Amino acid sequence: MTKFFQLLASGLALGAIYALVCLGFVVIYRATGVINFAQAGLVVLGAFMVYNATFTWGLSFWLALLVGMLFGAALGIIIERLVLRQMVRQPLHAILLVTVGVLLLVEPIVTTIWRSPQPSIDTPFELDKLEIGDVRILQISIAAIVIAAIVLAAFFLFFRYTKYGVAMRATAVDQEAALMQGINVNGIIALSWAIAGVVAVLGGAMLGANAGPKTGLGVGIGIIALKALPAMVLGGLDSPGGAVVGGLVIGVAEVLAGGYYAEFAPAWLKPGFHQVLPWIVMLVVLLVRPYGLFGTKKVQRL
Repeated sequence: MTKFFQLLASGLALGAIYALVCLGFVVIYRATGVINFAQAGLVVLGAFMVYNATFTWGLSFWLALLVGMLFGAALGIIIERLVLRQMVRQPLHAILLVTVGVLLLVEPIVTTIWRSPQPSIDTPFELDKLEIGDVRILQISIAAIVIAAIVLAAFFLFFRYTKYGVAMRATAVDQEAALMQGINVNGIIALSWAIAGVVAVLGGAMLGANAGPKTGLGVGIGIIALKALPAMVLGGLDSPGGAVVGGLVIGVAEVLAGGYYAEFAPAWLKPGFHQVLPWIVMLVVLLVRPYGLFGTKKVQRL
C-alpha cells in the first residue's frame, strides 16, 4: 500500500496540472466552440518564460510566475486578435487547423531563443521528499496540488459570482443573445483566451519544475500538455468541473499504470504503455459517451 499511496500522490500532482491545462481548453471551447490545440504551445512558452525570469533576470520564483502569467494572458489575447479573429465565419476545421499551426510554431521559437536551458525551473520547493508515515512525497508535487486547487477554486468563484463570469456563461450559451443583452462578446472571448494563457503558464511552470513524473524543462512539455485533451473529453468538452475530474482521473490512471506495469502487464505489452493510456481512454469515451461525464448532451430535433 505504501507504493500505491506514493503513486497516488504523484498521479494527483500530474492530474492537477492536467486539470489546469484542461481548464484552458474548456474555457476556449465554451466561448468559441473550438478545440484550441495552441493551448499546449502556450504551456511550453509559459514554462520557458518563467525559466527566463528566474534564471536570466534573477527574479524569485513567485515574481517570475507572476511575470509568466501576465505574459501568458497577453499572448493569448494577441493570438485571438491577430489570428483567430481573422477566421470568424470560416469553417470549423479551418480554425482548428490554424490552432494546430500555432502549436507547430512553438518548437522552432523555443529552440531558437533558449538553446541550452537548465534541466528544470528553480523553485522554493526542494526535490526532497516529505515523509507522511511510510509514504514519501516530493515537495514540488504537494505544491502543484495546492497551487492547482487554489487557482481552480478562484476560477469557479470568478465564473459563478462576478459580472464577467456571468457574461462568460451567457456567451457560452448563446453569443447572439448575449450580444443583444449588451455584453461585449469580443471582449469576453479575448478574456477567455487570457484565462487560457494564465492557466497554461501555471501548468507549464509546474511541469518545468518536475512536478510531474519525469518531466523537466523542454519542448516535450507540449506533448505532456496535450494529454489534457483526453481529460477534457472524459470530463466533458464544455464542463469546467469535468476538466478537474477528468484531469485527476487521467493523471492518476497514467501514473498507476506506469508504476504497476512491470508487475502485471503481459509480456507482449511493450514498455511505455502508460504514455498512450490517456488516448485509449479518450477513444473509449468518444465511442461510449461522446459528450463526456459532465458535458452537455446536445439534442437535435428533426
